[in-house]
Amino acid sequence: MIYILIGLISGIFSGIGMGGGTILLLILTTILGMEQHVAQAVNLIFFIPTSIAAIIMNIKNKSVDLKLIGIVASFGIIGAIIGSKLVVKTDVSYLKKIFGAFLIVIAINEIYETIKEYINN
Repeated sequence: MIYILIGLISGIFSGIGMGGGTILLLILTTILGMEQHVAQAVNLIFFIPTSIAAIIMNIKNKSVDLKLIGIVASFGIIGAIIGSKLVVKTDVSYLKKIFGAFLIVIAINEIYETIKEYINN
């Protein structure tokens, strides 16, 4: 049951473009105590069907700049190959610190954008 709930929550966040994978990683590592490498592998597999669903919906809603897809996807694939080679060689404790720093940067950016929007309105 917990896995269904985790998938549902992560899927909702993916669908609205808020990083369902980030939520999934956080839940898998903190609540379920899964090792970071394993959680990241699960996240990558989770990403495939949720991305396809989000892509279909965004194309239907005409929210995708089709001209950019080839360029961004090509370099995204190159980055994914480089990243996956790096992560295999990275110690789990260091990987957790990098992920934590990533979440902090995202949080700071979101707070900044919220304050900026509040001031401008």
